[in-house]
Amino acid sequence: MSYAERSVRIPFDQYELAATFHEPELIRKDDMLADTTLLICHGFVGNRIGVDRLFVKAARDLAMSGLTVVRFDYGGCGESEGDYGAGGLDLLVRQTREVIAFLRSRKQGRAARRILLLGHSLGGAVSVITASLEQNIEGLILWAPVPRPFADIVRIVGEAGYEEAVQYGRTDHRGYSLQESFFQSLHAYDPLQQAGQFLGDVLLLHGNRDEVIPLDSLFYYEREFRLRESGRCETEIIVRGDHTFSLGDAYQRLVGRTSGWLSSFAGSGTVAI
Repeated sequence: MSYAERSVRIPFDQYELAATFHEPELIRKDDMLADTTLLICHGFVGNRIGVDRLFVKAARDLAMSGLTVVRFDYGGCGESEGDYGAGGLDLLVRQTREVIAFLRSRKQGRAARRILLLGHSLGGAVSVITASLEQNIEGLILWAPVPRPFADIVRIVGEAGYEEAVQYGRTDHRGYSLQESFFQSLHAYDPLQQAGQFLGDVLLLHGNRDEVIPLDSLFYYEREFRLRESGRCETEIIVRGDHTFSLGDAYQRLVGRTSGWLSSFAGSGTVAI
């Protein structure tokens, strides 16, 4: 199936977020994914391209199945305006919710009736939190999601960097000036606890060679999702997969498993709860 790819600017507060839309050019009435939009949420100090073009490749491959795929840059990342390090986890959640509102009410193109979130790493935690707050997110796809934002991000940045932020108000990490408030905001949410508030279907995928977010993350989330009153949870360990699934066979398994789950999701007739 062919699709059109175009850049969009999404208003947020006093600035704009950069996004790329992948939309089918022809819509078949019998296409179960025709009214579905998949929103990709990138990780910590990332962007909508992704390491080794992960999100570009995934969006293009998944768009071939007939659904609309949208990937965007959080404020201060990629091509978006704003200051990433001056915000926090609450700001990332608010930006995600604003993009969702934009997708539901857009005047040009098709407004999204069904929305799924695909979150990678810290974007996985943001997706879980967002889905627990929004009324009509129908499914979650989580790739190597962060289970404990504060502990995981401090470990990535390093204790010295965190202590510098506490003492001097900010620290430099890969060119991003992370303020103390950024770290403190990570305490405000517990995505593992909030996972139980989302009652839709979930797909969890994690590489067995992930050195950034340990594989245990998959089992922590799986436990919480399986304790819910409703909603299915499927999991798979991606053999030879690192944190960004950079090896060709790991990527193919990642996207193939995701595509298969999407097809199953479409055929299940799942509706918003």
